[in-house]
Amino acid sequence: MPAKPYPPEVRQRLAADARELISRYPQSRSALLPLLHLVQAEEGFVSPTGIRFCAEQLELTTAEVTAVATFYTMYRRRPAGRYHVGVCTNTLCAVLGGDQIFEELKEHLGIGNNETTEDGAVSLEHIECNAACDYAPVVMVNWEFFDDQTPESARRLVDDLRSGAEVRPTRGARLCEFRETARILAGFPDERAGANDESGAGGAPSLAGLRLARGESLPGAPGARVVSPRNEGTEA
Repeated sequence: MPAKPYPPEVRQRLAADARELISRYPQSRSALLPLLHLVQAEEGFVSPTGIRFCAEQLELTTAEVTAVATFYTMYRRRPAGRYHVGVCTNTLCAVLGGDQIFEELKEHLGIGNNETTEDGAVSLEHIECNAACDYAPVVMVNWEFFDDQTPESARRLVDDLRSGAEVRPTRGARLCEFRETARILAGFPDERAGANDESGAGGAPSLAGLRLARGESLPGAPGARVVSPRNEGTEA
């Protein structure tokens, strides 16, 4: 059966946002990824109704939209919690404790992978890579980094999220809820005062790796280099 449409007032509001997003691209279908984040911001996941809306806005089939929504793991197919917790279980994080963190969080929260607590506060997912290997093991909450985690710190983290306590990422802007994050990812500005100034930059481990890759020496290790600069000793 065809998916139900959004109620008229919701559809009208989302259609205005969709027009703004589509106008940024020379080809309308290029706006599909932002539109999927937009509908995810509305319902907390990409529903059949959201897929129908995206298809109508871009004059695509629902099959075409579904193919994209099911390819990218950031698009949820079932409702996420207010705080979506992703535990990296890829190689480096796994061997440094990521697998144990994930198993203990499942037991602590009483949910499995891609499930949400009964209070709707926390959903849990194992992530293949959070792209932060120099801070392993890493947990992300609504795509903000929590570095150098342990099972104990991860349990405290989810308990604080469920209790409503203020939680600050290791780096990056302060947390907002999953739907708010999805709207930002759709391409709309973060309206919270000062949030953009909190975005931060690479931390010391990342920058140390960059310096070594450039052939520079690190403070306290004069003359020591791991690799040579590219094209060193070659003629221009």
